[in-house]
Amino acid sequence: MILVLLLGIGQYTFAQHEQHKASQQQKAEIYTCPMHPEVQSTKPGKCPKCGMTLVKQKPKVPAKKQQATPKKAVKVKPATPPKKPVQQKQVQQKQAQPTQNKAQPAHEHAQPTQQKPVTPVQNPEEKDKPVHKAGHKPESPGPTYKPRTVRYDLYVRDTLVNFTGKTRRAVAINGSIPAPALTFTQGDTAEIYVHNEMDVETSIHWHGVFLPNRFDGVPWLTQKPIKPHSTYLYKFPIIQNGTYWYHSHSAFQEQSGMYGALIFNKVNEPDIPAIPIVLSDWTDLNPKEVYRSLRSANDWFAIRKGATQGYAEAIKKGHFGTKLKNEWKRMTAMDVSDVAYEKFLTNGQDIAEQTHFTAGDVVKLRVVNGGASTYFWLTYSGSKITVVGNDGNDVEPVEVDRLIIAPAETYDLLVTIPENMQYEFLATAEDRTNATSLWLGRGMKMPAQRLGKLRYFEGMKMMNDMMKMNGDMEPMDMEMSNQQMDMNSVMYPESSVQDHSMHGGDIANPAPDISMQMKQKADTTSHEGHTMEGHDMRNMNSSDGEMVTLNYGMLRAPEKTTLKPGPEKVLRFELTGNMNRYVWTLDNKTVSESDKILIKKGENVKVIMFNNSMMRHPMHLHGHDFRVLNKQGEYAPMKNVVDILPMETDTLEFAASESGDWFFHCHILYHMMAGMGRVFTYQNSPPNPELPDQKLAWKRLNREERMFLPSGMVGLESNGSDGEFILGSSRYQLSTEWRIGFKKEYGIESETYFGRYFGKMQWLFPFVGFDYHYNSVENEAEETLLGQTSNQNNRKAFVAGVQYTLPMLIQAEARADSKGKFRFQLRREDVPLTNRLRLNLMGNTDKEYMAGLRYVVTKYVSISTHYDSDMKYGAGLTFVY
Repeated sequence: MILVLLLGIGQYTFAQHEQHKASQQQKAEIYTCPMHPEVQSTKPGKCPKCGMTLVKQKPKVPAKKQQATPKKAVKVKPATPPKKPVQQKQVQQKQAQPTQNKAQPAHEHAQPTQQKPVTPVQNPEEKDKPVHKAGHKPESPGPTYKPRTVRYDLYVRDTLVNFTGKTRRAVAINGSIPAPALTFTQGDTAEIYVHNEMDVETSIHWHGVFLPNRFDGVPWLTQKPIKPHSTYLYKFPIIQNGTYWYHSHSAFQEQSGMYGALIFNKVNEPDIPAIPIVLSDWTDLNPKEVYRSLRSANDWFAIRKGATQGYAEAIKKGHFGTKLKNEWKRMTAMDVSDVAYEKFLTNGQDIAEQTHFTAGDVVKLRVVNGGASTYFWLTYSGSKITVVGNDGNDVEPVEVDRLIIAPAETYDLLVTIPENMQYEFLATAEDRTNATSLWLGRGMKMPAQRLGKLRYFEGMKMMNDMMKMNGDMEPMDMEMSNQQMDMNSVMYPESSVQDHSMHGGDIANPAPDISMQMKQKADTTSHEGHTMEGHDMRNMNSSDGEMVTLNYGMLRAPEKTTLKPGPEKVLRFELTGNMNRYVWTLDNKTVSESDKILIKKGENVKVIMFNNSMMRHPMHLHGHDFRVLNKQGEYAPMKNVVDILPMETDTLEFAASESGDWFFHCHILYHMMAGMGRVFTYQNSPPNPELPDQKLAWKRLNREERMFLPSGMVGLESNGSDGEFILGSSRYQLSTEWRIGFKKEYGIESETYFGRYFGKMQWLFPFVGFDYHYNSVENEAEETLLGQTSNQNNRKAFVAGVQYTLPMLIQAEARADSKGKFRFQLRREDVPLTNRLRLNLMGNTDKEYMAGLRYVVTKYVSISTHYDSDMKYGAGLTFVY
């Protein structure tokens, strides 16, 4: 009997095995679309819905199923500790815990405690309130899904990290940088408890999400900040699908690590592996110090990146005339980014890996640029990159060789693992200082080709031709909108691809002379959509072998996006700024200097923006998607961030369907903090119960923008001490200069000025102040160059005058004092002779003059020497702050 039973089981097992084998063979012959899995064919071909190449459906194996994006997991528990549910969520996407451990940044102090103290909830009444659907029409989640309430608990705390070999302070959520990826399915309701365990206020903005205004997460605009050691509940419905992200909107916490991915799955999300990728930039400096340095015109970041474009380098590379013309037009050195970062990170690591993929796998990369100010070039060594989504919205698939992702943008990309090797998804900082990688697959490494070093002087030459003497840019015609100008061909050309150096080296091949091409825009950009290098922007495939770079003109929505007919409100903005004083504005006004922009529900709002600066600006609108008007007409893509290149004019439009206040700003963190933005306010909106005192809230919203920041320089040399202390805001400045001689006959001098900068370029500075000059040695009265008597003995006088920046960045000053004496002075500081050697010059009609050299050793210390008409020769150290 036992023998008969075993034979029967064996036959049954064999039959099941044969059935399974036959099923696998049958499945292996099915071809399907990665974006539309319902499309299946027994033969290779194209998808009738989107035109993508059908891929062979692979047999399912248990190991692979673990890596695919499964359907929605069970409701997340309140989390004690919170680490466990976060891991349960993230096993779906394999993002928060990359496989490589050596670069894991989180210090053990980053882990939340096991037993959490109960903290007061600032808005407990929201728990039982019905969920508000906001003004946007929900996308249909489909009839087969039962919506659920999904809860997350996010614990925000100070932590210690070590990305560079140095331990630094950071802000982590649930002990992780980046923060955990939060996953929902369209139709769900999000309940997110943010527990602020820090000693400072915080907030979270849900970037790109349609939600009730009071949960948008901008402190003092839509809510009060989350107080230290308290809890705040964000509750909103998920009426979208796509890739989004979340980050702090308080001070500089975003730069310190407070950012993470938001994944809103479709109910019928394609069953292919999906990896959230959060790109970010890291600086060992305190972000507040980064901002202060930028505002004080300290060029230490340019020195570190080798981007000072000194005169010696200009002569060596045959661009002395280019450098002279650049400074004649009162422009400082050219750069493509503001900050020199120590590291760039992929999911918190400089090098991450996903080794479980094999030949033929199609992988969806949900890429978020969580960098505070870095643009990344994205390339892949395994195949072309297929773009299928942008800022949470589907687009018709576009195959490209590379694309640039601006701060705050998101892209959904498909890549293929062609063979059983390891392929590199490379994110290179726009300034080429460094890169970060994600390796896909296993086996022999197949690195992506490195991008060439930028040729700054060629870019400077073009910039000279496009800049007017008054500082304005020559606007490009509308054919040059939507990033169709290839910045790496025109604005800042890169060296040949054979040059893999990111940090130095000479350029072997000169770049073509493109300045005349820029002037003749009608010839360089035809109505057929060609770029300046002749790339056919309408040709999505690189049939001629040339590299295809994505631009907004290529993005096409899968469905019509035209707005419903309604009254139209047209707004025009000029993006302006001063790189030297680091003030960024719209129409030469910061947020605090402008009124809120009133819009009405039911209007169609059209915004036309011209970038009259030399920097890119990714402009982000909270709580709304907008159409970026391009050649796709009715199928213009929907976005929430539009990256506007220098000299470009871009147009966007959106349906005003909300209520309350919504922030519109540049998403480069330091530009936003300097004031580059506006607030859209819906008329007749109900009062915000969280902010009953609107005047106080507006004042606190703009508090950081209006802040006075200190800077200074103190020289300690053999003949004495000279220095300057400055306290400046975006418009006003208080400064004190002094010269103290170590010998009695050298005397003491000081000049204190207070004034305001005027004009779009801030070249004009009227001031009032006080002049003090003391010398105990009896001197004969000196006659000035203007024929007046100069009191060199004991001068105490009030002064009033004006400073103006002349060509060659020379500061001219004319003033009169309370004694009736006039003085005219010319001064130029920090002439870049080399990358680190600076020349300072000064002379005035009082027959005072000075010449000095300063060699920059560190950010704060220089070796200096100078000759002063009053204090003679000296050498020593200069300390810069």
